Amino acid sequence: MTLETKKSVFVELGKFLSQFSENNTSKNPAVLNNDTFFDAFIDLIQLSQSHNGWYTPENVYFSMRSWAEALTAENLNEWLSPYDIPIQEPKKVALILAGNIPLVGFHDFLSVLITGNSVMVKTSSNDQHLLPFLAKYIIAVEPELTQNITFVAGKLENFDAVIATGSNNTARYFEYYFKDKPSIIRKSRNSVAVLTGNESKEQLTALGEDIFRYFGLGCRNVSKLFVPKGYSFVPFFEAIFVYQDVIHYEKYANNYDYNKAVFLMSNFKLLDNGFLTLKEDQSHASPISSVFYEFYEDINDLKTRLQSESDQIQCVVADSTIENNVHFGQTQNPLLWNYADNTDTISFLLTI
Repeated sequence: MTLETKKSVFVELGKFLSQFSENNTSKNPAVLNNDTFFDAFIDLIQLSQSHNGWYTPENVYFSMRSWAEALTAENLNEWLSPYDIPIQEPKKVALILAGNIPLVGFHDFLSVLITGNSVMVKTSSNDQHLLPFLAKYIIAVEPELTQNITFVAGKLENFDAVIATGSNNTARYFEYYFKDKPSIIRKSRNSVAVLTGNESKEQLTALGEDIFRYFGLGCRNVSKLFVPKGYSFVPFFEAIFVYQDVIHYEKYANNYDYNKAVFLMSNFKLLDNGFLTLKEDQSHASPISSVFYEFYEDINDLKTRLQSESDQIQCVVADSTIENNVHFGQTQNPLLWNYADNTDTISFLLTI
């Protein structure tokens, strides 16, 4: 199968996904295989929260929209243009996926197939339905892909390379278990924001999207704020008030109550607006419903620190004062060439 054929398959998938949104799902008669998949996908989205309580329809629709916007011919061409992707005998690449946010492993799935390799997928118990459904769709578009896609429930065997995602603890297990195979082992990462005190209300409201989307469960969610000495959090709290409805989700509310109680019993000083707590802490990884913050005095010293801790950080939200920054509100809209952990997956797959 040529690269152009594979691109066209994922463009069709993007067209399929573009039909679905939280407030305006509309069936396009020009989309392939809608008679088989359109209504079934609506049903799956509505059932997703019963499979995983964090997978609300709002967040699943957001994920689908993000991938619909990514899977265009223009984006695929720009992403893949730097690489020489030959037609060759496919290697079998095992994927061990996380399930913290909907379709979190789709980029790895896409990368394996677009490079002409075969994928063996071990889904997370928290996300067992969305990716298999989309796999069925692309197989319906191009039946030849049937031989390149396998979902595995038990032990992974007879593969040539592996991409595994997990916590720092499971990553140590993966590194030992897969030590004889070419591998990408993804560990825990978090995202941070650097504020100067000069942000507009619009920027701070957009930062709320980086914090609250997917309830803060993703590695691209901001879990830590760096603020200048003497910073007032009043404008921040005023700007993010539009996200107050997050507290109406039971699982989030339970985490808010529990984590707030733990902090207070430990006599930690908290800032609290009724749906988010702020705690001064040097760590990057804050619990659900809480964001850590830390004061800085010299922006250049902070830049040096962020660089030294880059292996712990997925995104840095900031204005142009920080190199390789992500704009406010954009952490959950990565481009195809924004690789997780800054590890070039395509280059890896072309060398196995």
